[in-house]
Amino acid sequence: MPDTAPAAPARDWTGTTTADLALIQRIIPHRYPFLLIDKLRDIRLGESALGIKNVTINEPHFQGHFPSKPVMPGVTIIEAMAQTAAVLTGLTLDLVDREPLVYFMSIDKTRFRRMVVPGDVLELDVKVLRGSSKIWKFSGIAKVEGELAAEAEFMAMIDRNGNG
Repeated sequence: MPDTAPAAPARDWTGTTTADLALIQRIIPHRYPFLLIDKLRDIRLGESALGIKNVTINEPHFQGHFPSKPVMPGVTIIEAMAQTAAVLTGLTLDLVDREPLVYFMSIDKTRFRRMVVPGDVLELDVKVLRGSSKIWKFSGIAKVEGELAAEAEFMAMIDRNGNG
C-alpha cells in the first residue's frame, strides 16, 4: 500500500483573478502570526498580482516595533510581497492543495520609502521577471494610498513536495 496520498486532480485556474483568504491558505502554509496577506486581486497567471494587507495594531510585531510608535518592520513588508508571489506562482503552476514550500534565494534592490502603520492598507504589486518550474524571480512594489512604501526584487525556489 503506498504511503503517499494521490495528487489532487489538475484544475485550470486560468479565469482566476482574485484569491480570498481560504484560497490563499490552500496554497501557502503560513498562518497567524506569519500570514501577512489578506487577499489577492488583479491576478494575471504567470505575470502579476496585487496582494492586499490590512495593517492592524493587533499584529504581534507592533508590541516591540515600536511600542510608542508602531511601524511595520521592513522585513515583514518584503515577506508580504513574497507571500503574494507564492500565491501567484501556486495558482500558475496548479499547486493548490499540494502543500508546496517556497524559499527565498535572494533579495535585491530593496528600498524603504514610507512607514507603514496600523490603519494602512498595504498594496503589494508583484510582477514575474522570470519563472520556471522551480526558480522564480519577481519585482515588488508596496504602496499605501498610492504612495511608495517599499520596493524589492527577489528570487525564490519552489519545493513542490514540501519537504526540502
